Amino acid sequence: MTIEFNASARAEQGSGASRRLRRAGHVPAIVYGGGKAATPITLDHNAIFHALRKEAFHSSVINLNLDGAKESVILRDVHMHAYKPLVTHVDFQRVDATHKIHVKVPLHFVNAELSPGVKTQGGIASHVLTELDVQCLPGNLPEFIEVDLSGLSVGHSLHVSGLKLPAGVEAVLHKGEDPVVAAIAVPRGAVEAAAAETPAETK
Repeated sequence: MTIEFNASARAEQGSGASRRLRRAGHVPAIVYGGGKAATPITLDHNAIFHALRKEAFHSSVINLNLDGAKESVILRDVHMHAYKPLVTHVDFQRVDATHKIHVKVPLHFVNAELSPGVKTQGGIASHVLTELDVQCLPGNLPEFIEVDLSGLSVGHSLHVSGLKLPAGVEAVLHKGEDPVVAAIAVPRGAVEAAAAETPAETK
């Protein structure tokens, strides 16, 4: 998915200039990477604040319209005010269509209610991971990765190796790792109730 967003070049730099921008309803930001010098830019605060509330903005290639010239970027970092709902700084990284990028992509869990563990065995779905580190070409970057839980029974878990990743997308893992993504567990109350109903052993 590709998203359009507007920005303007920023000539003044430094903390004083940044404070003036924020008072005027703008956010200082920077675009870096791609073999080019870092470019200071400014964003409209309301526009970036609302964009950041959309999940896709965090895991999509963004067409940054910078004073009429477009650059393909991904969001890399966001700084927020300590207690106010204000964005204070944003970092974007340039991307090249021919080079793979490393991005965290959100996981969307589906069909838990159809799994044997939930439907007939009284279990509940536990989401161990909420996002996954992946690498791919910018054109293959998925907005999210769907995790199908329909085949899980109580006591079973789904690992990263069991995910169906989109074409051209691979998980970024340390050697030998295969972390759990989700599991079906019996609610603690049900376990305690079952234990209470079990007759004590006689000597």
